Amino acid sequence: MPKLERGLVQVYTGNGKGKTSAAFGLALRAVGRGLKVYIIQFIKGGFDYGELYVVNRLPNLTLKAFGKGKFVTQQPPSKEDVKLAEEAFKLAEEIIKSGEYDLVILDEINVALNLKLISLEKVLELIKSKPKHVELVLTGRYAPKEIIDVADLVTEMREVKHPFKRGCQAREGIEF
Repeated sequence: MPKLERGLVQVYTGNGKGKTSAAFGLALRAVGRGLKVYIIQFIKGGFDYGELYVVNRLPNLTLKAFGKGKFVTQQPPSKEDVKLAEEAFKLAEEIIKSGEYDLVILDEINVALNLKLISLEKVLELIKSKPKHVELVLTGRYAPKEIIDVADLVTEMREVKHPFKRGCQAREGIEF
């Protein structure tokens, strides 16, 4: 039986830090309240992120990451990058349509859209067809206007100041 009466669509976007962290904070809150959560990470597979070390210890939380462990910079993207994004999207369709999970997070899907790894029309159709009780979160820079328009909540992280600009390197446990 679904735990949420009504699931909304949330978008975390913008050029500032904290989009994935906000989504993981929501996941932690949901798990704490007994909800089932599934996180699918687009283009983040193969990277060493701190959250990967804890998710298996939390009940009702599943994470699957797709990607080659390096940033997608080639345009047009490689066939392998497209294939991995399509696999991630296929899993997202299965997980969302099953209705088995209360909260589904599609981490960096907006970046995958921007890189043309997946089709905007397919993502919009998935949003439209999601079960009523499923809360859906889409993260990543470059959220297209069409995604923003169909979302119920949109938060834009805006960089005001960042230590990287002063030469501070990413720190284990804080940035990754």
